[in-house]
Amino acid sequence: MYCQANQSELTPEKFEMPFSEKLSPDNRWVIMAELIPWSEFEEQYAENFSETMGAPAKPFRMALGALIIKEKLRTSDRETVEQIRENPYLQYFLGMSDYSNDPPFEASMMVYFRARIGMNLVKKINHKMVQDFTEKTEEESEKKTKNRKLKKPQIKES
Repeated sequence: MYCQANQSELTPEKFEMPFSEKLSPDNRWVIMAELIPWSEFEEQYAENFSETMGAPAKPFRMALGALIIKEKLRTSDRETVEQIRENPYLQYFLGMSDYSNDPPFEASMMVYFRARIGMNLVKKINHKMVQDFTEKTEEESEKKTKNRKLKKPQIKES
């Protein structure tokens, strides 16, 4: 069974930390979380599950995020879960809304995450991220060009 999580309301400012601290928007995991089009590929992930049978699956963001963390940190499955358990930024990256000292899943779940998120889906996600980045860069370049054209030199009268 799969229940889609509402990720649209999750922002670093809303992530609850102990002692009333907030996540830094400059953190690499916060920045990367904003770049990944989580919701665009959630339906493809959900196709791996029955709508009526089985325990609820972990959300797509948690599954893909855990695989990204494992690759980026070059850790074992068990170490990946420990890193996530200890780090609020990694928990935010996985889509958790507040810090928990408990592991979000057993290390053995990583095997299922890898099976459900194949290389084909990873390639699609990477392609979409590059496409989005390219479009954003082109838009910013066009805006700068327009702004330069709109700014006319000021002529001082004497």
